[in-house]
Amino acid sequence: MLLLPAFALLASCKEKGPAEKIGEQIDKSAEKVKDAVDPKGPVEKAGEKVDKALGK
Repeated sequence: MLLLPAFALLASCKEKGPAEKIGEQIDKSAEKVKDAVDPKGPVEKAGEKVDKALGK
């Protein structure tokens, strides 16, 4: 019961802070390095295109 109000507060933050933006850039860079070492298959690529189209 106590987690619900805390979750509502966290979910209400719409703007990303500078730390979150930097963290996302680091994640994207790490993903690119991983893809260079272990390329994605056609199904995974198609799934990412669907996610991107849906805004996820």
